[in-house]
Amino acid sequence: MSTRPLLNRRLGGLGTTIFAEMSALASATGAINLGQGFPDTDGPEEIREAAVRALREGKGNQYPPGPGVPELRAAIAEHQQRFYDLAFDPDTEVLVTAGATEAIAAAMLALLEPGDEVIAFEPFYDSYTACIAMAGAKRIPLTLRAPSFRPDLDELQAKITPQTRLLLLNTPHNPTGMVLSAEEQDAIAALAIEHDLLVVTDEVYEHLVYEGTHHPIATLPGMRERTVSISSAGKTFSFTGWKVGWVTANGPLVSAVRTAKQYLTYVSSGPFQYAIAEALRLPDSFFDGFRADLQRKRDLLGEGLRAAGFEVYQPQGTYFITTDITPFGEKDASAFCRALPRRCGVVAVPNSVFYDDPDAGRSQVRFTFCKKDDVLREATSRLQRLTS
Repeated sequence: MSTRPLLNRRLGGLGTTIFAEMSALASATGAINLGQGFPDTDGPEEIREAAVRALREGKGNQYPPGPGVPELRAAIAEHQQRFYDLAFDPDTEVLVTAGATEAIAAAMLALLEPGDEVIAFEPFYDSYTACIAMAGAKRIPLTLRAPSFRPDLDELQAKITPQTRLLLLNTPHNPTGMVLSAEEQDAIAALAIEHDLLVVTDEVYEHLVYEGTHHPIATLPGMRERTVSISSAGKTFSFTGWKVGWVTANGPLVSAVRTAKQYLTYVSSGPFQYAIAEALRLPDSFFDGFRADLQRKRDLLGEGLRAAGFEVYQPQGTYFITTDITPFGEKDASAFCRALPRRCGVVAVPNSVFYDDPDAGRSQVRFTFCKKDDVLREATSRLQRLTS
């Protein structure tokens, strides 16, 4: 047999995701899983029933249309108009994907050539690393540093080279919870226009902003024609297993992304697409109540983590809290997280895996708060063993 490595060298070093590893550890030890960001309760009952109704009526049980069912594409366009005053043609400027992860992969594969440079916020959501690598492009980190995790815009400008093709933004940002301000978005947009860059923006936590406001960069002058906006239903409606995501952009950009997407999953989530079309039309009271409930859970977990001895970096959005373990006299978050289930019966994720330079986030640990109140209270109670 050939001695040539089986794994494409572009994917070297990736291996099993940290989420799979830590969730397996939670299962093996019976620990409370505050590592992977999935809710422990389902979303609205009427939306679940809408999926059941679609199944029974035979909607989506066979291949749905490649771009997504018309009902969902229309609902996505209405959502963008309703919340951001962005007008998109549901037939040519909206594409349904298998979650935001596929949308990101398709965008990278469609828009990048080997050797192109992509500037992205570090720490990265882990799929960014793999998707950029699969496209043969080069990842250029713009490191967000504690305690505020704000982007250094002068550093961003300095990192732009003739090889820079694309800015990959994530706001609200996972894992830090940073939300770009209007002034930061204005500055980023000006750089994109000046250097003729494409922008891909991951906005899956758009309805989970507790401080500040989410304004899509596509709303800014000169940005709609160069921006691919990505979001999904999983984080907003607590149906992460349905894997319904979408892309909105101008026609040529959507066409490019669709060209790549059709050779990935082709189509997915047929009956769930009809249900999410109904979810996107829920009244403002749903979105307001969901955000308020998660903000309360953020505060509940944050208070508990502080009481347990962690340094806590208050997130502006998402449903994650980044902490620092140096108050415990520890510096290695990876070792800390791998030992934590047996020490305290809790699972968390080391932020170091989201950095190109692990030293940059070596002492940072991420917890999720999209769990029941009693689960959060029990987890923080267990974590107090660290100082007992």
